[in-house]
Amino acid sequence: MSIRVEACVAQHIGDRLEQQDRAAIFQHPKRPDVLMAVVADGMGGHTGGAIAAEQVLHKAQQTFETFSPGHESPPEMLQAIVNEAHLVIKLARFTSEQDPHSTAAVLLFQPGRVDWAFCGDSRIYHFRGAELVTKSEDHSLVGQMLRQGRLTEKQARVHPQRNLLLTCLGDEREPRVDAGIAKPVGADDSFVICSDGLWGYFSDAELGRAVAAHPPRLAAEELIHGARERAAGAGDNISVIIVKLVEQESRGAKPNGVVPRVAAAAIAPVFESARR
Repeated sequence: MSIRVEACVAQHIGDRLEQQDRAAIFQHPKRPDVLMAVVADGMGGHTGGAIAAEQVLHKAQQTFETFSPGHESPPEMLQAIVNEAHLVIKLARFTSEQDPHSTAAVLLFQPGRVDWAFCGDSRIYHFRGAELVTKSEDHSLVGQMLRQGRLTEKQARVHPQRNLLLTCLGDEREPRVDAGIAKPVGADDSFVICSDGLWGYFSDAELGRAVAAHPPRLAAEELIHGARERAAGAGDNISVIIVKLVEQESRGAKPNGVVPRVAAAAIAPVFESARR
């Protein structure tokens, strides 16, 4: 048996006036079995956040296209993306009246392994079936209080300072960048990368069940509709990428056993009007 990759990128403007999130999946120009997924949640007033988030995607694509799988270190490449995006965003303050900042969550998919790096509170989840394997730890005040045992998960969801970040791209201080790896990975593994406009409304178990029960596109639609209902007219921008590794017959497989198939790498039609 071989493995194919099914993926979806979906966004919703929520109840904001502007979509300041950015999300994308890139395929390596020379290795179609190597993918990168990126979510950036921009902050910084009108257009400022969008500028910052756009820089994260631009730097990720630029660096990824020159990456040599099997010869270069994935952790070092991911760290470079975040650090270089941080510098570009800082420089943008000199040409903009805004104060742009952004989170960053970047995943690199290669046959048999997935590497990631993140800064801020855009989250990365790794599920096996419906069960959570691991998730990123928010670089936020509430996330820190949660890790210290000073808050429960329920209290954290409604804390008045839940959006206060301790580190992000574009800040005066150097960003904190945490990294991780899943190896080996195979059929039944899935990954969710999303902004707080989505994860703020769901438990880990709810996310896992939705991803396990549906193909990525349907899971994204279900989760975004659920987040919109729970936001009750006060929702943030939403961005989510869902990537599932699915077993299939080996006929026509690549020699390494991985057949990439981005089944829905465009925003679902139901979300198109909401993005404008």
